[in-house]
Amino acid sequence: MCRRAQAAAAMALSGVRVLELAGLAPAPLCGMILADFGARVVRVDHPSRSLAAPDVQGRGKRSLALDLKRPQGAAAMRRLCRGADVLIEPFRHGIMEKLGLGPEVLLQENPSLIYARLTGFGQTGKYAKSAGHDINYLALSGVLSNLGRKDENPYAPINLLADFAGGGVMCALGIVIALYERATSGRGQIIDASMVEGVAYLSSFLWKSQNIGIWSRPRGENLLDGGAPFYEIYRTSDGKFMAVGAIEPQFYKQLIKGLGLNSNELPIQMSVSDWPEMKKKFASIFAQKTQAEWCSIFDGTDACVTPVLSLNDVASNQHNKQRNSFIKNDQGEISPRPAPLLSRTPAVPSSERDPFIGEHTEEILLENGFTKQEIAKLHSDKIIGFSKPKANL
Repeated sequence: MCRRAQAAAAMALSGVRVLELAGLAPAPLCGMILADFGARVVRVDHPSRSLAAPDVQGRGKRSLALDLKRPQGAAAMRRLCRGADVLIEPFRHGIMEKLGLGPEVLLQENPSLIYARLTGFGQTGKYAKSAGHDINYLALSGVLSNLGRKDENPYAPINLLADFAGGGVMCALGIVIALYERATSGRGQIIDASMVEGVAYLSSFLWKSQNIGIWSRPRGENLLDGGAPFYEIYRTSDGKFMAVGAIEPQFYKQLIKGLGLNSNELPIQMSVSDWPEMKKKFASIFAQKTQAEWCSIFDGTDACVTPVLSLNDVASNQHNKQRNSFIKNDQGEISPRPAPLLSRTPAVPSSERDPFIGEHTEEILLENGFTKQEIAKLHSDKIIGFSKPKANL
């Protein structure tokens, strides 16, 4: 038994059986989180799915290639769901019902099934049947209107907020909550995971802090949105950047000291009218030294100044190395270690390559009670697909 298989028995989600219907990025992240913490995740792929668009978040999963659009494929999926704990479904509104795989059908056959529906706009409402992407969900949540610089259009960052935080992570949280509740009731339930609502919920602080003064000025002029000189990103002489977050007075004092300035010759920290000029002053000073030189000045202080690390540099950072925050798989690819770190039952992510589409079709069906004759018939009818890795000669 490999080290990962031994560890899986001790992980927090050990024994949880998950079926993840292959989809775009948010659902694969959700499935990968569950797999990282010990769940047995089977990704259900279409047999003709293009290898040109692989699931790069397939860590720890197995792949079953099954054509759900064919009646025999849908019937096979129903059999699989009878033995599953969780189904992750990322399709557009109504698709599963058309396939005869809606929650009413599957929960009747397996009342303990947790049926997680992960979509952009949710299962109801005006936009429920509409197409969209992260930028659209972010826009409808109200969050996008708060992102961006002064006098510029709202700025959509990389698709992390709605797709992954509001979608994949929130869906995984919902699944774990439903599993916890099921331990008492014995019953499954439907999870309606809307990325709009997920990212809106993630932004609760924005809503709850509207009346305390930190958002009283236009976007880009406030304490935490790029208005303050002590909460900003500055370019260094070597074209890299430093992040500054010296909000509290005692931290700001150390920032000023590190920059070689005299606080008695500067405006008070919270003089908003002086912030634009102070940003120019700080920028001119940061531009005089390299990132490494600034790190040597601020490391070990409480000035809240840190280097902006690239993806190429982050794993070699001393702090990250000391915590083993980034891991390397058998192919030498580096990625973040699963978080958070649990003391007794930490995640032990697989170091193996991601599965090929249909690589585990036969073994998964055999595990779920299908006979070799049934599997052969499904294969001859092109309901299922096999894909075995080529040997390295």
